[in-house]
Amino acid sequence: MARVLVVEDDVDVASLLNHVLSSVGHEVAVAHDGGVGLEVAYEQHPDMVIVDWMMPIKTGIEVCSTLRADPDFSATRIMMLTARSSPQDVAQAKAAGVDDYVVKPFTPRQLRERVASLLAAS
Repeated sequence: MARVLVVEDDVDVASLLNHVLSSVGHEVAVAHDGGVGLEVAYEQHPDMVIVDWMMPIKTGIEVCSTLRADPDFSATRIMMLTARSSPQDVAQAKAAGVDDYVVKPFTPRQLRERVASLLAAS
């Protein structure tokens, strides 16, 4: 399975993501702000990063832009998981390098399917 980094400041959502992804065999690391998320990404080089948009220290957009600017992360899949849902938000996230955009609320099944699809495309 894959190494997945979850960067989510809401402890309950992060815990749910960890549970859902671990239950299907993924190795999951969790960071609760964008700054720590980047540190963990550089330490662990995950196969996939799931990042919230609105977080302390660095936003999800900043995390995505930073990772995409580094050639070492060109193959890393990035999913934005956020409550922001306007077409402008989606366009901004895609411009920052996001591979997939999922709007909260989400179901565990939807998350598993989107993660599997994104990882299969890499």
